[in-house]
Amino acid sequence: MALKPITSRDLKRSRAFKDINMSILKNPFTKDIASVTNEESIKQSIKNIVLTAPGEKLFNPKFGSNVYNMLFEPLDPFMIDSLQVEILNTIKNYEKRVEVTNLRCIPDYDYNSVTVSLEYRIVGLPITETIQFVLQRPS
Repeated sequence: MALKPITSRDLKRSRAFKDINMSILKNPFTKDIASVTNEESIKQSIKNIVLTAPGEKLFNPKFGSNVYNMLFEPLDPFMIDSLQVEILNTIKNYEKRVEVTNLRCIPDYDYNSVTVSLEYRIVGLPITETIQFVLQRPS
């Protein structure tokens, strides 16, 4: 099977992604709920998938990751490795639009938190994006 070369015209025809903005803000012009599109939609989806605990989503009890439960474990290199594996597996299972290229989990022992820096490539497009968020157990 031969692969067709990608041209700039093909990139314009790529699939568009659209989702509801999780801040539930109202669009001042249309008075409708604000939305996020394309790369921002994927970033929001990744963060939601990682932060959703299994059993939280009705009718899909296996959806999500155990990241929240892992935050109550002692913050050591073994937990950081386990956290990375859990995040990678979760994204691989539930977010088919991306391919993870780099994942770093940086512990902050003073604040008992972990900064997650995730670099991924959108499948089918030559676009690489980065998302960064902090995991911290609630006080």
